[in-house]
Amino acid sequence: MALAGGLFVVAFTTLLIVLYRVAPPPRTNILILGLDSRPGEGTVTRSDTIILVTVNPADLYVGMLSIPRDLYVEVPGYGLQRINAAHVLAESVSPGSGPLLVAQTIEYNFGVPVHRTMRLDFQAFVAIVDAAGGVTINVERPIIDYEYPTADYGTTVVEFQPGVQHMDGERALQYARIRHGSSDFERARRQQQVMVALIRQLLMPENWRRWPDVYRAFVQHVETDLTLLDVAAIAPTVLWVGPEGIDRRVIDREMAIGVTTASGASVLEPQWERINPLLDEMFH
Repeated sequence: MALAGGLFVVAFTTLLIVLYRVAPPPRTNILILGLDSRPGEGTVTRSDTIILVTVNPADLYVGMLSIPRDLYVEVPGYGLQRINAAHVLAESVSPGSGPLLVAQTIEYNFGVPVHRTMRLDFQAFVAIVDAAGGVTINVERPIIDYEYPTADYGTTVVEFQPGVQHMDGERALQYARIRHGSSDFERARRQQQVMVALIRQLLMPENWRRWPDVYRAFVQHVETDLTLLDVAAIAPTVLWVGPEGIDRRVIDREMAIGVTTASGASVLEPQWERINPLLDEMFH
């Protein structure tokens, strides 16, 4: 009986794998927004982290693209703005509409459809990383910020020395958020590094027991329209690719040049002749 049951499970699993490869689910693009919001501040704020994740089961491909917050683009209904302003502009008018306007802004300028959105703040980030048991990061070079902002609107000194180190949620937040002493492009790469480290942490067999706690932290703190059906559709591809196989890209200083607007604002002007080939490679 046990042998028959085991054979059934193997056969059923094999059938699912075959079906997944023969008729794979469609590509899913997920917009992840990290809000520059302290506890109690709400959602009427800018989205200082903008990452577009794509999962394409047909090609067994997972990619993430970080979009700089100062990228100067057309925000539907508001004209040329920094892309991180789209969230606060919408939230100021209608609470809960921020992710939609950011998605519309990306679709309008990048020509990439956004299928799902995910929004979280500092508290959510810390809660999820702590529930996972922390993350292990290889800090590649020394970083120091003498003016790291604190929750009480003050500043403190935050420093990272090179080497592999295990970080709890608060320390990982500092690593992902630190700005002075590095560029926004480097910060985007660190944010992706933390995301990959979190996936790696959760895939370790000894940490599977933490999944229920991570799920509870996610449900409690993250706003998303991602469904369990969506997760079931993309999870096999993410597992197949693995954390090290994720294609990590950043719209960097070669694709966005610093300029000053007529009003004196410092922004990043997109170089579409460099950005568009990257979008074609990742999303089309």
